[in-house]
Amino acid sequence: MHRYRSHTCGDLRKDHAGEEVRLSGWVHRVRDHGGVLFIDLRDHYGLTQVVADVDSPAYKLVETVRAEWCIRIDGKVKLRDEAMANDKLATGAIEVFCFGLEVLGHSKELPLPVFEEPEYPEDIRLKNRFIDLRRETLHSNIMKRSAIIASMRNRMNDIGFSEFQTPILTASSPEGARDFLVPSRVHPGKFYALPQAPQQFKQLLMMSGFDRYFQIAPCFRDEDPRADRLPGEFYQLDLEMSFVTQEDVLTTMEPVLRGIFEEFSQGRPVTQTFPRIQYNDSIRKYGSDKPDLRNPIEMEEVSEHFRGSGFKVFANMLESDEKNQVWAIPAKTGGSRAFCDRMNSWAQGEGQPGLGYIFFRDEEGAIAGAGPVAKNIGAERTEALRLQLGLEAGDSVFFAAGNPKKFYSFAGNARLKIGEELKLVDEERFALCWIVDFPMYEWNEEEERVDFNHNPFSMPEGGLEALENKDPLTIGAYQYDIVCNGYEIGSGAIRNHQIEVMKKAFEIAGYDESVLEERFGGMYRAFQYGAPPHGGMAAGIDRIVMLLCDAQNLREVTLFPMNQQAQDLLMGAPSEATMQQLRELSLMLNVQE
Repeated sequence: MHRYRSHTCGDLRKDHAGEEVRLSGWVHRVRDHGGVLFIDLRDHYGLTQVVADVDSPAYKLVETVRAEWCIRIDGKVKLRDEAMANDKLATGAIEVFCFGLEVLGHSKELPLPVFEEPEYPEDIRLKNRFIDLRRETLHSNIMKRSAIIASMRNRMNDIGFSEFQTPILTASSPEGARDFLVPSRVHPGKFYALPQAPQQFKQLLMMSGFDRYFQIAPCFRDEDPRADRLPGEFYQLDLEMSFVTQEDVLTTMEPVLRGIFEEFSQGRPVTQTFPRIQYNDSIRKYGSDKPDLRNPIEMEEVSEHFRGSGFKVFANMLESDEKNQVWAIPAKTGGSRAFCDRMNSWAQGEGQPGLGYIFFRDEEGAIAGAGPVAKNIGAERTEALRLQLGLEAGDSVFFAAGNPKKFYSFAGNARLKIGEELKLVDEERFALCWIVDFPMYEWNEEEERVDFNHNPFSMPEGGLEALENKDPLTIGAYQYDIVCNGYEIGSGAIRNHQIEVMKKAFEIAGYDESVLEERFGGMYRAFQYGAPPHGGMAAGIDRIVMLLCDAQNLREVTLFPMNQQAQDLLMGAPSEATMQQLRELSLMLNVQE
């Protein structure tokens, strides 16, 4: 028999009854039933109940074991009494009568429990991640992550993509976030950068004549953490294709992503044909470029109902600036003053003066609007509003007004809050869509200049002619995101492969040709030697796994994450460098207090 095990803790079934077996694993819990000891023995594959009574030669040793000791047991498989079988456990029809035990590894008192997985402080969980990962939910999430990545690889191989590995040590480039820099020992005073994405390399692969590339790519960005973005590093399904249009990329990748969600959704519905929503329409209807389509609420502009009305706050706003608008956020079933007042209080908590509303009720067989807004605009305008929005008695509507560029995000948050409060969101499905036609540029308020909106290597709609003759802030781009349940899970673009277009695009964003040559020298040269039209995208593996595991935080689907302060509490990173290390790198510290 093998030194440690003849079977795993997930193997044994009824047909093993009578066999002598050897199992190794961790003591999940111990139960003393007065002369009969039960051990739930756990390994990577499952859990088996082990029994020792006073007649067992191992009984005295079994009495000493504690939770999370690593042990090996020898025993005989017995059928459980039918009334004692555990249908929820794969091995629940049997138990192993223990006649031998060896302690392979003692455990100190645990810093956090493994059994039953109660909530525990994050700092303790991360510092003791090797124990945290033993917990069933987290262990299962990590295994699902592995299966999802394997499925991604298989699906990409099946449709003719080849996997390549691109460099980790590279040059710094403006990708929209801070780089992690790595000092060079052999080139004092110079630095490598960890790649924010393999963007330039995958485009260079297309220049090199490869046709379909993909990679499960590690990416590094020195960004502040949040629930859906880990500090430091993340992984993405990165891909690029030659001789393609935007339509080709979308129709190639939609079945891959739909298939992943269907495979791991545990039967929950998945969108079959992903709607394609223009960026401006997404902002207009949902107040976001990553809309949660499980929420049925769509906002509408209702400015004309308030223009010249008795509700002077909105009327004066519309009169004073032609850019100002009034948006309506319909709330089916939200037609009570109590709910409207709660939403108004919520808006004030968000730093807004309030949230105007009308709620509709049945008054002697007729639907009438109520509330200060309805009173001020009158019954006729109120009825016209109701008809436009398709509302009935028992419904309500909320309003946001001003310059949409300044209030759309708040309106989008109000839409989400209303959908959540009224339980309008169908939480048992995965709603996916493409967001297309992003603007090429945006206005950088802090630096008061035009900046790239999405990806600097994207092809502008209209090409060189648009760049030379149009207001940059009105130029669209062949850029697209894929969104699921309110999360951006991927983005991509058709690339700008023409050198003159590239030079003009970067010039508008403040990069002259010398900067282009210095910072993007490889791409700049490659585009001058027969660059093919090409495009691609990257899908965020961490976010996809988080959604499919029903996790609320990326740390629940990642092996060894950092905390919110970008610290690795397990390994003690970041840590101080020794003076010898600093001398070798020609570095001197100037740490600010």
